[in-house]
Amino acid sequence: MCTQLCDALSRATTPDQALQQIEAARLALLGKGLLTVNLDATRPDDPPDELQLQRLWTSNPQAYAVGGRKRKTLTPWTQQLLRRCEVFIGEGDEALAQVFEEHQQIAQLGLHAVVNVPLLLAGRCVATFNVLGERPSWMVHEIATIRLLALLAMPWVMQARAAAAEMN
Repeated sequence: MCTQLCDALSRATTPDQALQQIEAARLALLGKGLLTVNLDATRPDDPPDELQLQRLWTSNPQAYAVGGRKRKTLTPWTQQLLRRCEVFIGEGDEALAQVFEEHQQIAQLGLHAVVNVPLLLAGRCVATFNVLGERPSWMVHEIATIRLLALLAMPWVMQARAAAAEMN
């Protein structure tokens, strides 16, 4: 799988192609689930206790459309992931309900656990790599796999982020 993914990424010419290959690897390694990438779309004139996230990529555009935006207030989850730049691991429906307003939609998709990985630029979280899975908990090697996939996605996400900034 590693060789296939490395070969596919070396041939990718767009962030979408690269993220599709990373999603294929995620599916093969971790099983059914959801992969999304969100950009920090907070503007300088937004209130200091609010953040905006914009979906850059998704493996399920019917449920989570690209371009969708969420306004988030400062919570323990946003502080951990977006401010302190620490990986968030949420296991079980109750944990998801504590951090996601759309937790019922997540449960209806059969997803019960999440790993959110901050993607950093100059020590600041500028995007998140988000994997949700069907089982209610993660094994240690699965979390490590998700973190490695996030690192592989990083240059492609930064390229897409730069392109999005040029359009705005």
